[in-house]
Amino acid sequence: MLGDIGLPELLFIFIIVLVLFGPGKLPDVGKAIGEALRGFKKALKEPEQTIAERSNDKDETGLSS
Repeated sequence: MLGDIGLPELLFIFIIVLVLFGPGKLPDVGKAIGEALRGFKKALKEPEQTIAERSNDKDETGLSS
């Protein structure tokens, strides 16, 4: 789905954001989007890490099924 977005589409989105927020607010908007993406990625990785930790704990105690 997102693989179909090319340079013209990205430029169009950038121009719309620039018009809506103005050049002064753009760094704040970029920072907020970056923090949101970081939080989203972290939330996706946490369940995987929890599962890996639990499986390691079971292997160490000899209770693996």
